[in-house]
Amino acid sequence: MLGAIAGDVIGSRFEFNNHRSRDFDLFQEHTSVFTDDTALTIAVAKWLLGDGSLIETFIDAYKRYPYASYGGMFHKWAANGGGEPYNSFGNGSAMRVSPVAYAARDEQECLELAEESAAVTHNHPEGIKGAQATAWATWAALQGHAGYMIKAEVGDRFGYDMQRDWFTGYGFDVTCQGTVPPALICALDANNYEDFIRQAVSIGGDTDTIGAIGGAVAGALYGVPDAVVSETMIRLDDYIVDVLNRFNDRFMGREGTQ
Repeated sequence: MLGAIAGDVIGSRFEFNNHRSRDFDLFQEHTSVFTDDTALTIAVAKWLLGDGSLIETFIDAYKRYPYASYGGMFHKWAANGGGEPYNSFGNGSAMRVSPVAYAARDEQECLELAEESAAVTHNHPEGIKGAQATAWATWAALQGHAGYMIKAEVGDRFGYDMQRDWFTGYGFDVTCQGTVPPALICALDANNYEDFIRQAVSIGGDTDTIGAIGGAVAGALYGVPDAVVSETMIRLDDYIVDVLNRFNDRFMGREGTQ
């Protein structure tokens, strides 16, 4: 889960100012911040901890962090107190799903929890698929599966083109189908977490969300470097840190450092 949050923080300053290069400082003092990706990831973690329904934890996150750059449809949904899902296939379902992989007791539960976490807002088949693909890839990495095996299985299971060159001519895309495959490819083809994040930023597009989606998998595969953990943690408030600690205590977080 921390891999997803670090990816969000590192990618945040490039979301509307794409940097199509792997050469950059990972963190800057005032512009590397957490966004809605982190706020809603924490909301999913709270739901898994039993701190309320998904609607309740999402609304709480929205009220607690009202300026966290939520998507337009989610903003409207949350501002109106929740309610029925809005058939979205946006990448919001995938960027918040990583806690599921740590809480799930087996593969089937991982897929079921991923669907449940998505469908409260993103009940379009592509929205559910994006969440399930991200959660499953993270879960598989935690089971010790190699990146190349996960990459092939994601293509087979979810029908994503995992061989496409997403680095050439990639534009800003906030759909699951336009965000999940490149994010996962960056993670699964990387040598380590930092290599992943440099690839993820260089691709352009919705960089904080690409960082969060791929970061979940990269963190599970490679661990998150100590320096990245430290720089990320100082950008989180006490509330988020408390949820992270409780989640790790409850589910015996397996995301190590290197």
